[in-house]
Amino acid sequence: MEPERPPLPPFTQVEDAESKVRLAENAWNSRDPQRVALAYTPDSHWRNRAEFLHGRDAIVAFLTRKWDRELDYRLSKELWGFRENRIAVRFAYEWRDDSGSWFRSYGNELWEFDERGLMRRRVASINDAPIGESERKFHWPPGPRPETHPGLSDLGL
Repeated sequence: MEPERPPLPPFTQVEDAESKVRLAENAWNSRDPQRVALAYTPDSHWRNRAEFLHGRDAIVAFLTRKWDRELDYRLSKELWGFRENRIAVRFAYEWRDDSGSWFRSYGNELWEFDERGLMRRRVASINDAPIGESERKFHWPPGPRPETHPGLSDLGL
């Protein structure tokens, strides 16, 4: 049986939904595909841009490829809305490719959770914008975004 991943649905308080979003952001900022995949059901379904994934093994393979290509990855997520077992998130992340070109990727995600708090469906729409290194806004060491670092709304993103 899968362990619970609190907070559990139904999400009835904004604090629960915001906590779930921040926990997901922290996991993704670890850039550890195995750790991230544990937040999803074993048979989770994803749409990431135009790619469709099914199951944790596919998630791990996808994230491994992603972070091999997206270097110096830094992500910030923000709660957009929630209802019962669903959360909508907007996000931005910055990364560079192996030639040193920087990008900011913007997107929205729709999440659906099972009763144990594992995500069973993730639908992500993402656009990439080239930026100069001087335009970067996410300056923190690898790992979680510090509590004192401004979020998306504070940064005007």
